Amino acid sequence: MWRYLIPGGVFVVLAVFFLIGLHREPGRIPSPLIGKPAPTFELERVEDPTRTISNRDFAGQMYLLNVWATWCVGCRQEHDALLEIARRGVIPIIGLNWNDDRALAQRWLRELGDPYVATAFDGDGRVAIDWGVYGAPETFLVDADGTVLHKHIAPLTLKHWEEDFMPLIRARQGAKSP
Repeated sequence: MWRYLIPGGVFVVLAVFFLIGLHREPGRIPSPLIGKPAPTFELERVEDPTRTISNRDFAGQMYLLNVWATWCVGCRQEHDALLEIARRGVIPIIGLNWNDDRALAQRWLRELGDPYVATAFDGDGRVAIDWGVYGAPETFLVDADGTVLHKHIAPLTLKHWEEDFMPLIRARQGAKSP
C-alpha cells in the first residue's frame, strides 16, 4: 500500500510548488542586495575607454543601474522605454554593458540612442557578479545613500517604471523635501 501512497504524495507536493510558481511574477526574484549598500565599481566607459565611471560618481543622488548587452534580446525590447525614462529626467541611468564587445556596444548606442548618462564596460562580467546579476536585462534602483532599493529582472517597460520604480522614487524624494 505504501508504494502507491508515496508517489501520490510526491505528486501532490510537486503540484503545490507548480501552482505557487504560476502565481509568482517572473521579474520579481528576491535579491540579497535589497536594503544593503550597492557594490562599488570603477570601470572603463564604453564610449571612451580612456575615462572611467564609478558608482561613487553618483554619491548623494538616486540612480538606476541597467545591465544590458548587444546580444540580449530583452535589452533591445526595453531600449525604447529606457530612452523615454531618460527623456523624463527623473533620475540618471547608468548603463552596465555586460560580457559584450565594446565596438558593438558603441554602435548600438549610436544607432538606437543612448539613454545612459554613462555606460561602464564590464567585459569580464566581474562587476555583474558582485551585483548578483542572473542575466540581462536587469535594472537596480539605488538610493542617494547608496542603498539598493529595488531590482527588476526582465525587460523594463513604462508600466514597470510607473508601478514599481516611481512609487519608491517619490517616497524617497518626498522624505527628503522640507
